[in-house]
Amino acid sequence: MKVLWITNSAFPVISNQMTTKVPIKGWTHSAAKALIAAFNDIELAIASIHTVSNLKQIQSDKIIHFLVPQAAKTYAKNKRYDYIWRNIKDEFNPDIVHIHGTEYPYSYAYIRACGSKNVVVSIQGLISVIERYYFGGIKKLDILKSITVRDLLKFDTLFTRHRNLLERSTYEKLLIKDVNHIIGRTSWDKAHVWALNPDANYHFCNETLRPSFYNKKWTIKGCERYSIFISQANYPLKGLQQLVKAMPLVLKYYPQITVYVAGTNYFTNRGIRISGYGKYINRLLKKHKLSNHFIFTGPLSEQEMCRQFLKSNVYINLSAIENSPNSVGEAQMLGVPCIASFVGGTSDMVEHEETGLMYRFEEYEMLAYYIYKIFSDDEFAIRLSENAIKQAVNRHDELINAKALHQIYLKMFS
Repeated sequence: MKVLWITNSAFPVISNQMTTKVPIKGWTHSAAKALIAAFNDIELAIASIHTVSNLKQIQSDKIIHFLVPQAAKTYAKNKRYDYIWRNIKDEFNPDIVHIHGTEYPYSYAYIRACGSKNVVVSIQGLISVIERYYFGGIKKLDILKSITVRDLLKFDTLFTRHRNLLERSTYEKLLIKDVNHIIGRTSWDKAHVWALNPDANYHFCNETLRPSFYNKKWTIKGCERYSIFISQANYPLKGLQQLVKAMPLVLKYYPQITVYVAGTNYFTNRGIRISGYGKYINRLLKKHKLSNHFIFTGPLSEQEMCRQFLKSNVYINLSAIENSPNSVGEAQMLGVPCIASFVGGTSDMVEHEETGLMYRFEEYEMLAYYIYKIFSDDEFAIRLSENAIKQAVNRHDELINAKALHQIYLKMFS
């Protein structure tokens, strides 16, 4: 069976060969390895966006890689580059086409160019829903007050970014309405798929995590006490502002708290480079005298991310909306005590007070209390850890997920 995957970025092995910047190894890389290792009947090709100027084909690790010029992503809203997708289809002649994610117009461009026969789409996030929550509860007046020179020069205000999401959501809806097969993993994405295309065949399949998260375990003795880790924070939807508001309540009891934030520091000491959201967060940090409690780690590799999880006393997913964040899965797989906002499909991953704690996004007081609760009760934290591992081991089992995906392909192919 010949299966073509369409993904947003090339696998690291290809970037190494092309001497371009190596992307962070994601879950699709792990899922592909598990699939071809388990099933000899799969011949896999992956078409991914790359910096090449023309369509390029490379064979590596039993996989054919089609490198699609960046222009096919940038200009996917018109038909100018549809010929690239037809060329890939004609060259590989797939039995199944699996599009990973609905977020970018090039996903719909494939359908427009080649049709939807034997095409299945995996839901990652749903930007047609996400756009409703993009501002993360920040008042529009506060956003207007925070616009910076950098935002104006780059035409990159939060309002501009939101308009971009709205435009992309149009193509996402067209894609979901036009295909007959959808792969999802939560009650949230299933409901939204049903709302757009009630006749679509909905297939369930969990995701396989990155390899580093399968063979290590968090311990209360091995972590940095009273430390918090968050894995994303560079735009309002990810909810950093809620943690900043919650911190003063917890600092009364644990003044030594340190918050580690994965990624670049876009918020402090940026001068004229600071963005509107950065200015807003910087103002909050100064207001509550919290700047010294936040450490930005810079971009983290897979192994560095794993180590940061393991050293943390608690991991928090702060988002205003999510489907099923892999960061929560990674935290649970390692056994890191986890707090998550009760949004989207996250409740399918976290059972409150059993495998983690959940709070309403808007109510930072609840967030503060749950941080306090984990910090003040080691037995409770250990119980959350052990229960989370039991659940995550089954949810993210590589072979189980590879078998589920293989069965979906067989159903479509028969």
